[in-house]
Amino acid sequence: MSTPLGTTSPHGELFRRDPANPILTANDWPYQINTVFNPGATTSHDGETVLLCRVEDRRGLSHLTVARSPDGVHGWRVDPKPLLADDPADHTSMWGVEDCRITFVPELSAYVISYTAYGPSGPCVALATTEDFQSVEKLGVVMPPEDKNASLLPRRVNGEFCLYHRPVSARDGRADVWMSRSEDLRKWSSPEPVMAAREGAWWDAARMGLGPAPIETEHGWLGVYHGVKEMAAGPLYRAGLVLFDLENPAKVIRRSPQWVLGPATDYETHGDVPNVVFPTGMIHDEETGDLRLYYGAADSCIAMATASMDEVMDYLLQYG
Repeated sequence: MSTPLGTTSPHGELFRRDPANPILTANDWPYQINTVFNPGATTSHDGETVLLCRVEDRRGLSHLTVARSPDGVHGWRVDPKPLLADDPADHTSMWGVEDCRITFVPELSAYVISYTAYGPSGPCVALATTEDFQSVEKLGVVMPPEDKNASLLPRRVNGEFCLYHRPVSARDGRADVWMSRSEDLRKWSSPEPVMAAREGAWWDAARMGLGPAPIETEHGWLGVYHGVKEMAAGPLYRAGLVLFDLENPAKVIRRSPQWVLGPATDYETHGDVPNVVFPTGMIHDEETGDLRLYYGAADSCIAMATASMDEVMDYLLQYG
């Protein structure tokens, strides 16, 4: 019996939803909000899981608030105030900050937060650093509007930091993945193309964007991305896998032909934006060998799914 693409057995999914899902909702917040979704994820120096969550308030603006858990699933402690928020005095973020990714950069002994700042000119990419998720140093806007979905590699490649991002073409409206390089995280090179939405009826044909910061493996940089297909009922967001070359991260060497996680449960198909799985955080648990993928579900709550790193790599190397 053949095994379907994107699964490890005829009956099992590559990524398995945690029974505790959704792991965070608006009811877990210590102050009044509308929804919580699209979290960046990392591990703190003391071993706790840290999520930097996008929180939409009841004005409709978003900010980023920290939640911590001893095991990444249960016992969440949510900070009483945002770490990053809208700034009425700054035209680039006066309408909020959204959808961060987190990268620990050993060279800096700090975490780099890449996020979307939103203002009248449109969404743009901004960076900030933190050592403890209690205070941040803003590096400012590094990619002008319209741009978002920025994700930083954890080390320099050929002497330069590498940042994936998704500018939108003013000419034809295309939204694909590009990469820029920098020596200091402030001045960035012109973007170079990396990965494009597929043509035709594919699940990722409308637009796409890279999710969490890719993880270094012996075979390449392992990444997760979201792809969108326009349906009669509206856009459908799913997640796929990609592998970038270690020495040239702008080169795709494997890409999953099928999605590996898509809306299926009630909390993914019903919410402020139905039918959305939007991955923004991923942690590799080296003790168990599992990947923990954190994602926004229907723009209304946060969920988590796990997969074996070995099974993920076997799938990509066989089918990608």
